[in-house]
Amino acid sequence: MSRFLLLAVASGPLLAAMAHAQQLEDQELRASPVIVTAPGPDRTADELIGNATVIEREDVLEMLAGSLGDTLDRQPGVSTTFFGQAASRPVLRGLGAERVQVLTNGIGVIDASAASPDHQVAADGIDAERIEILRGSAALAYGGQAIGGVVNVIDGLIVESLPEKPVSAELFGAYSSVNEGTELAGRAQFTGGPLVFTLSASQRDFGDFDIPDFAESSRFRALEEAEEAEHEGEEHEHDEEAEARDTLENSFAETQTLAAGLSWIGDTTFLGIAVRQQTAEYGLPGHGGHEHGHDEEEEGEDHEEEGEESPFIDLEQTRVDIRGGISVNNGFLTDIVATLAIADYDHTEFEAPGEAGTVYKSEGVEGRVEFGHTLGDYSGAFGLQFIDKELSAFGDEAFITPTKTQSIGAFLYETREWGNGLGVEGGLRIETVELDNTISGSVDFDLLSGSVGLHRHFESGVFFGGQLSYTERAPNESELFAFGPHLASEQFEVGNAALGKESGLNLEGTARWRGANGGIGINLFVTEFSDFVFLTPGLIIEDGVEVDEADDLPVFAFVQEDASFVGGEIYADYTFKNGLLSADWTFDASVDFVNADLDSGGNVPFIPPVTLNAGASADWGAWELGAAITVAGDQDDAGAGQLPTDGYTTLDLRAEVDLSDFGFGADGTEAFIEARNVTDEEVRYSTSVLKDVAPAPGQNIRVGIRVAF
Repeated sequence: MSRFLLLAVASGPLLAAMAHAQQLEDQELRASPVIVTAPGPDRTADELIGNATVIEREDVLEMLAGSLGDTLDRQPGVSTTFFGQAASRPVLRGLGAERVQVLTNGIGVIDASAASPDHQVAADGIDAERIEILRGSAALAYGGQAIGGVVNVIDGLIVESLPEKPVSAELFGAYSSVNEGTELAGRAQFTGGPLVFTLSASQRDFGDFDIPDFAESSRFRALEEAEEAEHEGEEHEHDEEAEARDTLENSFAETQTLAAGLSWIGDTTFLGIAVRQQTAEYGLPGHGGHEHGHDEEEEGEDHEEEGEESPFIDLEQTRVDIRGGISVNNGFLTDIVATLAIADYDHTEFEAPGEAGTVYKSEGVEGRVEFGHTLGDYSGAFGLQFIDKELSAFGDEAFITPTKTQSIGAFLYETREWGNGLGVEGGLRIETVELDNTISGSVDFDLLSGSVGLHRHFESGVFFGGQLSYTERAPNESELFAFGPHLASEQFEVGNAALGKESGLNLEGTARWRGANGGIGINLFVTEFSDFVFLTPGLIIEDGVEVDEADDLPVFAFVQEDASFVGGEIYADYTFKNGLLSADWTFDASVDFVNADLDSGGNVPFIPPVTLNAGASADWGAWELGAAITVAGDQDDAGAGQLPTDGYTTLDLRAEVDLSDFGFGADGTEAFIEARNVTDEEVRYSTSVLKDVAPAPGQNIRVGIRVAF
């Protein structure tokens, strides 16, 4: 930990000193991207009180991993629920799953990913035009399920203005040594008069990935050895499992997406429709040491058994998006934008090829209409949003019974800026949510959220802001109605239909400075939760007796207790133009931290450790070299029933060449080679339910090419 603290403390002042040394008049100010996910009038990331990030297409491909959470893991305040190569959701400021709203083009993904960490999220960076991250409470715009923040994956299938080029295209391909995996993606766009047609497709084929050592952590192996010693002489199945090493069995992943969009663009209006189909087949690592017999060279034989059963998931989602807007500018209304999404999702969990187990289905419709307006010196937005979806599970291991969720919400957001740089903002959202379960009946919640904030811009590039927000969230299907073995988490989960709504009172402050060549910023937050919902070891009654195990799994129950979250992010970047070796040097660093305690004195489970990310790159125009380091501290404040997690340090290296400088392809055409986890460090995420049985991939050489036309 001491090495981490030294780096964390040193990085901020170092970059701050470099930033203050720049000469503003010698460089052009960087253009901060507009955050389309934020409510109200168009604002850039530098104008928001909360910490917001935009990741453009080029950067998404550079950090691309097998699933969304892993792709975003190096962003400040972001971690991952890592469940092998195919399933992960982002964790924002220690909050994940049901408290982070993952969106596609501003509308929920309408899948089953929040119900279990082994369920793949129906949004993927490989198809993204850009990804926006809003940390902290974004519930005014997107409801109580966004109490931790929002991740919006924008695929660009529906466009709102005519492209500059009548025809454009992009091809991307990459190969990874750690899993002998391939990634392919293509995108094309055609414009004819007012019509724009967009087509995209992608495919991944990953084998089981290499790991540095044992699949099980040293703490977990020691615990099981102690348990075996207590039962010496009895039969044990774990002996062979403990020897699993070097390769994480049954961690393969295959995904495919195919999507198309058609847009009509008028002078003041647009209307578009998009269809997207996603399919996936991926193994569930860490389930009883099952061996995976997937042979990529034998295309006609899927997942043959070499030894024991290899459980895997076969998934499909079809989604239709309709979006339209009109610029009004009648003195009050400025514009109206409406979006509708219809999705049909299902996946089957196979215990072995041909042996279908639990089937999950999620069908739903979500719609949203937003009215931009001005009223005197104030500008903002008001609107309506509704959701009608059903989540069902069938089979012997279905731990959630069919539940229908309906909600409708109305929101209002207003902001005003004065000429001296002072600004005020605030809003209100009311929402009603009803969850109707086929066995437990119906429960409903009336929710209220609101916020008020004050900020001040200065001509020097300094920005100060503070925001107070209150958010209410309804428990989801699992928290209310779960009852049964949940093999993904190796727990027998028990919901509680009597749970009340969860509320959070959040105070956030920000200070940042942005100059010509870089900047530095800090966001600090305190969130006091009332009736925070979480899983903890529990009891059930069997045959009139209280037991803490069922179906050979430990019982974990959803309970409520007040909790406190304290944390923040410190971040900085700086660019030296024409520096050492005649290169343009860019440095960036961030530190994020969160501490989460229960009022009873225990720890909230699955909280990320203090983490430092730092990077440097040298750009010679056609050539670029870069390095990045991640230092994660130990997580000793584990939740009840959890083991502590060791920290780690990883090093990544990258080299790329801009092929367009040599006359090949349009701007953005490049070839790259990178080494990830150069030192083959054992990485275990404290935010993952698999942390003690499935480490992250080891050393990986990745090569690829992106061609733009």
